[in-house]
Amino acid sequence: GLAVGGRFSFADLPMYVIAQTLGAIVAAFLILYVAGDMGLHKEGQATFELAANSLAVNGYGELSPQGYGMVAGLVTEIVMTMMFLFIILGVTDKRGTAVAGGLAIGLALTLIHLISIPVTNTSVNPARSTGPALALALSGEGKALAQLWLFWVAPIAGAVIGALIYRSIRGDGSSD
Repeated sequence: GLAVGGRFSFADLPMYVIAQTLGAIVAAFLILYVAGDMGLHKEGQATFELAANSLAVNGYGELSPQGYGMVAGLVTEIVMTMMFLFIILGVTDKRGTAVAGGLAIGLALTLIHLISIPVTNTSVNPARSTGPALALALSGEGKALAQLWLFWVAPIAGAVIGALIYRSIRGDGSSD
């Protein structure tokens, strides 16, 4: 979304995606380790049980916190990501106020989570979805991995749509 919005180089995009995804995978395995379910130690959370919906994994249907279906999840993730990118591009524009930017982004992300946690557990970031899905799959719970496609397609589509809308309103997509 930031590349389409003119704020990030397309040349830097592959390494950025790889770094974010690897970071999310390491974080998911770290959480799994701390919870104590990797068999490496017994000091984790006593009540933690590995399940298909562990690690705040994203999902629809039976993996949705409230049972929302695939279309609801797809629409929610597209719209939430679209709005998030639109807000990020708006508040980081040179015409914006730097002090208010962080607050606006933080409040927007909070609202996005409040709206979409019941639907999909909130992705708005493919890397964030990949880490838990892969950790669960390698631990024997592969349901989230089968649904991971939605949490790549929807956030990317939403980010591109948000950037294109912002550019059409802004004029040229630049931050000048």
